[in-house]
Amino acid sequence: MRRLWLALCAVLILTACDRERLWQQEAFVFGTRVELSVWGADADAAQAAMNAVLREFDRLHGAYHAWQPSELTALNAALARGEAAEVSAELAALLADAKALAALGDNSFNPAIGQLIALWGFHGEHFPARLPDPAALRAVLARAPDMAALHIDGRVVRSDNPAVQLDLGAYAKGYALDRAAALLRAGGIANALINIGGNVMALGSKGGQAWQVGIQHPRAPQPLAALSLYDGEAVATSGDYQRYFEVDGQRYSHLLDPRRGMPAQASQAVTVLVTARPDAGVRSDVASTPLFIAGDAWPAMARRYAVDAVLRVDAAGRISVTRAMSARLRLLGDTVVEIRAD
Repeated sequence: MRRLWLALCAVLILTACDRERLWQQEAFVFGTRVELSVWGADADAAQAAMNAVLREFDRLHGAYHAWQPSELTALNAALARGEAAEVSAELAALLADAKALAALGDNSFNPAIGQLIALWGFHGEHFPARLPDPAALRAVLARAPDMAALHIDGRVVRSDNPAVQLDLGAYAKGYALDRAAALLRAGGIANALINIGGNVMALGSKGGQAWQVGIQHPRAPQPLAALSLYDGEAVATSGDYQRYFEVDGQRYSHLLDPRRGMPAQASQAVTVLVTARPDAGVRSDVASTPLFIAGDAWPAMARRYAVDAVLRVDAAGRISVTRAMSARLRLLGDTVVEIRAD
């Protein structure tokens, strides 16, 4: 069980065992393990704030699920019929933001490719080890669904392209981090760590020291480095080792290149750290995907998303980091990295 949990997490919380000051709660939401840690607060206040966060996670999971009945699937059904739909103010705002972020990376982050994700079998908790039908894949690619085809007028959403099917999987966990941070602060919590399956945000500190998280090795059941995380910062990893299947010894992950309709295979993992800002959770979650898909061109993509701190493990297992990331890392074991000046 310990080995499985380590393998599932891109970033692992490294905590001490001082139960007098550290309050923790765990749950399973968004198809992954969620862990909340609060430091130095009154027990009742900590519990109330963590309960509020978990209720919010349940709400978000239900509202924006990509394949179980939700507000998002209702919108997708309308778009497939060529109809406009009125959505909640929250969803309209999320889609407008996601559209702008998609344009930054020329739609390599593309929440409109729900059909492709479904064809590859990643709309579910278990992934069948089979490749999609080539003709069906070509048909979706020919229709070229992207966020540019989505139009948002107030709360009314429509699409020029009925092939647009929305999946917020590379956005929702980051948004949930930002919502959790806001709720914790509103509940009087100044020091906390929020972990949603490896998407992590820090509030304040842990006993006056930076929170420490571990960056998971993509091919071994342990972290390859420890990372200091300060107030308001968020870290996210896109990796090919969380949601994937194998056919004839070839690994196929859920990280699809929208241009080719195939899983990106030039990287094993990309971790990004976003410094404190109101949308640090969203920014970290979104940016890790196009950097992963970009392969060796990841430094240029990092500049597009204004991300300075990056760690990448390429397909051969070689590790490269930016100078900003190197300054924050403590390498573990015999890990060797190349520092990139880009």
